Amino acid sequence: MEKRIAIILVGIFVLLSICLLRFNTFEYAYTPPKSKTENGTLSANQIRTLYSKEEAGTDSEIELGKRMFFEETFGDEVFFSDIMGLFDGPFTLGKMTKALIKLGGKGTSNLKVEAAKSFHAGNISIKKGDLIDTGLDVAKGTYIPLGIKFVLADGKPKAGISCAACHAAVNDKGNVMVGMPNTDLNIGLTLAMATNTASYFTHTEMKSIKDFIKNDARNSKSISLPDTKELEKFTDSEIIKWPRGSNDTTIDFKNNPVQIPDSLTLSDHPYGWSGQGQIGPFKGLSAAINNAHSQNMDAISQSEISEPVLNIKKEVYLGTVLQNASNHKFRYDPKRKLKPSEFFAKVDPTPGVPGVNRLVHSATYPKISFLSSVGLLPGSTGYKVWEQINALSAFMNTLTPPSTGLKMNSFVYAEGERVFAKAGCISCHAGDHLTNNRVLSVEQIRTEPSRAGSFKKTELYFSDPKMFKTNTPIPLPDHPEKVSLKMSKEQKQKLMLSWAFGDSKGGYKTPSLYGLYYSAPYLHEGGVSIGKNQEMGIPDTLMKGITADPFNSLQALVDSNIRKQVIKANRSSADTSSVHVSGEGHEFWVDNSTGFTRAQQQALIYYLLKVSDKAVK
Repeated sequence: MEKRIAIILVGIFVLLSICLLRFNTFEYAYTPPKSKTENGTLSANQIRTLYSKEEAGTDSEIELGKRMFFEETFGDEVFFSDIMGLFDGPFTLGKMTKALIKLGGKGTSNLKVEAAKSFHAGNISIKKGDLIDTGLDVAKGTYIPLGIKFVLADGKPKAGISCAACHAAVNDKGNVMVGMPNTDLNIGLTLAMATNTASYFTHTEMKSIKDFIKNDARNSKSISLPDTKELEKFTDSEIIKWPRGSNDTTIDFKNNPVQIPDSLTLSDHPYGWSGQGQIGPFKGLSAAINNAHSQNMDAISQSEISEPVLNIKKEVYLGTVLQNASNHKFRYDPKRKLKPSEFFAKVDPTPGVPGVNRLVHSATYPKISFLSSVGLLPGSTGYKVWEQINALSAFMNTLTPPSTGLKMNSFVYAEGERVFAKAGCISCHAGDHLTNNRVLSVEQIRTEPSRAGSFKKTELYFSDPKMFKTNTPIPLPDHPEKVSLKMSKEQKQKLMLSWAFGDSKGGYKTPSLYGLYYSAPYLHEGGVSIGKNQEMGIPDTLMKGITADPFNSLQALVDSNIRKQVIKANRSSADTSSVHVSGEGHEFWVDNSTGFTRAQQQALIYYLLKVSDKAVK
């Protein structure tokens, strides 16, 4: 077996070498054919007819959006491979390839990859040769994880990440559930194992970067940078605490990961856990997608807002991110006479715009707006501004939930629906998609408040929202025409709440209840988690590689006594508490404390899990 694997690996290496020599580049990501997916999809005409023109794209947009959902990285392989060093620690592309070949096309929801070297961070120790639970999904009959794009460029193999890595999953038949969250994707562990995880230092509970700058720090003529080893150790120990299926998506110096949301976006506005995506194309969906690609996938893109928002001078920020870059081409040496920005300008693959991803200035650059949390937009040469983001929105709006496979019990379903109304759930989770499309303040919902205030500091460098006209080409012309977005008083108030501006502490959106069967655990931080065998809370489920059971976890969401046990279990872990995962809030009980029987509670849970099967397909 080992010999066979070695022969295949050599064959792949030879093939890639030929591609590199002949074409100077090679890239590949897997897009599943319709026959390999479990979802139904709506046509553009159905969305226009049944919902609204504002949420419907064209057929060509939808087709482009599907390809981008699985394949488009906007060049983030440069950041993750060359700067962060995601594949240069224990988790390597070579070991991943070996694991894929060994899998033999069987498919998996958790690709196990042999550690190339030993590793320790926080409470986690991995020995060389141990199997790493990556949580990467591989469809049956394929040899590449969903959402991973392999690239061979500049004489080096790299990998980038597309939407599908987080927002698609493989079921027990090996087929792809498009738009379902990858609930066991081990983002925290894989990032922590990178050689330059310190490039993600804004996602930690760091009090001040000055705490890591020693008297004998490596100095250039004008700046002092933090000690690389101490900063790396600290960042590793922070990021590795993230529960599986979670990711910290804001740069507020709070380690507050949120659950990967589903991508069943039609009529589920506003978008983002705090509802920050509200205006612009597709009812704010494009703005939310923009945040993911322009900020989360490229830490260098934040360099222009680092001083006004993060209180870190641009040169210090850039130097910190680059001083331990995996690829020496991008590694900044403080002993050189160049400033970090001068050095980066010489190696920048996308000159003229902050970051290494394919980005363009937004209409408010360098300032932030309700359309962009870093003043930038993802976009590739040859396309129009917003064209690729809007295509993703158009495609995601076509997705409908995959079947749960639960047997239909009409009596129990009807009883659950009655309980849903009687208990008052319908006051927030109303309409065809079981949401009133509102944002509740943290004082009202009383869930863990940290994430709700994550955008607050962006108010320090903010501008009223403007857009370039949608026919504006990339690269941008010298003076592209701008259009101001008008907001009603009510709309601005909702945005102020979502972005925690003014006196607001922020809030959380009322999500659609579609897809609950595939999205356990519950609440924005995923704190309501119980395993199939009653394993309680995040410490005894996701932190131990045990999947949250949808039925048991939903019961904990509506049962006051069980929820107390979950919260207690979460609080018992210092790691879980320190990343702001509690399972608190949303105290809308359907149990004996509110006059409901256990049979009624069970009927409600069945209804909530089954209701997605009633969605328009």
